[in-house]
Amino acid sequence: MPTPYDATLCLEELRTALALHGLTLPSLRVDLTTFAAAYDPPAAALITLGNCNTATARELAALLRKAAER
Repeated sequence: MPTPYDATLCLEELRTALALHGLTLPSLRVDLTTFAAAYDPPAAALITLGNCNTATARELAALLRKAAER
């Protein structure tokens, strides 16, 4: 099971990659409740992408479409 540190590194990697394309998701964070659950086997850490305005959502969609064309 990933540790909170692993999840934080993943979060920063995603934040950095988004920033390279001029995108910021202000509510991007590690979902800490993931680590409070007692599932067998343990669940993987979750990254909360959070909310964004429609302009950011459209930019993200355009970026993903462009990447898919490659």
